[in-house]
Amino acid sequence: MTAWNKTLINRYGGPGPRYTSYPPATCFHGEMTPEDYRRAVESGNTARRPLSLYVHIPFCNSVCYYCACNRIITANRARAGDYLLRLKKEIKARAGMIDPRRPVTQLHWGGGTPTFLSDAQMTELVYDLARHFNLREDDRGDYAIEIDPRTVDQARLGLLRGLGFNRVSLGVQDLDPRVQQAVNRVQPYELVRQTMEWIRDFGFKSVNTDLIYGLPWQSESSLLRTLEQLMTLKPDRISLYNYAHLPARFKIQRQIPEMALPGAEEKLSMLIRAGNYLQSAGYRFIGMDHFALANDEMAVAQTNGLLHRNFQGYTLHGDADLIGLGVSAISQIGPLYAQNFKSLSQWQAAIDEGRLPQEQGYLLSRDDEIRRDLIMRLLCDQFVDMVQFGERWQISFADYFAEALSSWVEFEAQGLVSVDQDRLVITDKGRLVSRALVMPFDRYTDRSREPHFSRII
Repeated sequence: MTAWNKTLINRYGGPGPRYTSYPPATCFHGEMTPEDYRRAVESGNTARRPLSLYVHIPFCNSVCYYCACNRIITANRARAGDYLLRLKKEIKARAGMIDPRRPVTQLHWGGGTPTFLSDAQMTELVYDLARHFNLREDDRGDYAIEIDPRTVDQARLGLLRGLGFNRVSLGVQDLDPRVQQAVNRVQPYELVRQTMEWIRDFGFKSVNTDLIYGLPWQSESSLLRTLEQLMTLKPDRISLYNYAHLPARFKIQRQIPEMALPGAEEKLSMLIRAGNYLQSAGYRFIGMDHFALANDEMAVAQTNGLLHRNFQGYTLHGDADLIGLGVSAISQIGPLYAQNFKSLSQWQAAIDEGRLPQEQGYLLSRDDEIRRDLIMRLLCDQFVDMVQFGERWQISFADYFAEALSSWVEFEAQGLVSVDQDRLVITDKGRLVSRALVMPFDRYTDRSREPHFSRII
């Protein structure tokens, strides 16, 4: 069981990468070419790797004041129709490069609010994806959609299940009415409860709920009440995110009065109380912001060494090539990262001109691949067999990582890690700050880059 230690968090909880990729997205550059992308796809075709599709729907009907996502606030539903016309062109172009026999083992619609789309538009988009990609029909893939409970009813959830979605990520954030009003996202507990009940009735395999700590008017006691209410619904997974108040970068956050925000000590108390509460309620701390019931597939995968990380966070499908579709979406194909234009107008212009809407990316060197493998295995499995790792990459582990291993001497003295002849292990005590523990193996992260990142915890 992970120990939620305030002193430890204060010491190691400063800025650092989230490691949804290595190198982090701050290293992406504009010199990537469509030909680099095509070569990476062809390599995936040769290897017959499965596919993971991410579809970005950027629209929201109303704005949440805490939001730092790439989204467009509009009540004009016609904009979604224009977007889908171009999205279909991108789907066709990218699918045309891919061996049609490669199965789609994972599908994720994110945003924005994917359920901003009408029933007809969502149906049309699923059918278009099925025309161009090898979607599974046996309900064994992980097909997920992010849902705002204010945008669905029983019939709409039934439609989504019928279209093949079997996992839901439900935006909850907080259940306190005062907090909801302060962030312009009012959704009473009863609405969330009813939505969860429908989700269960339709046989969705798994429900994740997103929560945020550090919101205006939130306190340790109010967050605990939210968690107690949520436990009556027993979601399979819970994501508990730290609210980063950056009004200079995200103008909408200026709607939040700073005097209403909890102080640093209160935030830390909220996190520690929440972490201990969730573990006592039967949730396993997977790492970073994620918790899962002990019998959930994510917890089982971590136990069996099958957990991975990509731009969707922890995933069971690390063997799949991730194809990003839509504005700002990121692809991860073997050693290549490629991100679409973050500007809607630039993305649209590229599609209209028949070009891949690729703005930036990164092609990993062999050293990058070695370090990515090590960092991801430590973050997912909490240990690495140094002998096996060295044999896999044909390196002397101790020599290759000599400088980083010297940093682990201090970590070991504090009980955060253990090191013997064969294994590096992040202990239960160290799991809380695992991102800080892997940073010595990251050759891109130094003090000069830290302002690019939010706090580790």
